[in-house]
Amino acid sequence: MIRPAVKRIGLGLTLLLSPIGAEASGKASSSMVSGVVNLNQATAEQLKMLPGMKESSVLAIVAHREKKPFSRVEELAQIKGFSKKGFEKLKPHLSVNGPTTLKVEKAAHSAKGHKKSRKQ
Repeated sequence: MIRPAVKRIGLGLTLLLSPIGAEASGKASSSMVSGVVNLNQATAEQLKMLPGMKESSVLAIVAHREKKPFSRVEELAQIKGFSKKGFEKLKPHLSVNGPTTLKVEKAAHSAKGHKKSRKQ
């Protein structure tokens, strides 16, 4: 199982960096996700950036919030197609207020070939 990296950024804030695509493909991941998605305001494209998010799941989130905005991120687990296990993986990247700050970043590959130069 791939574990997300945790980065403390001060002011009591913590970023959770999760690899995307690694579990589904069984290969080493090349992307990391950081930040959060506001379930009530995020665009479909922003929702798709969440690890493992499928088009049908995005549509279900949008349909739910059009009827009734999310008041808690835990409400996502009650939507058809979201398992408790899947919700737990996404939970660190979910919010119901504030801005969407989710970013997908390229993960660093092996350090081979990257030597630090020394001044002599």
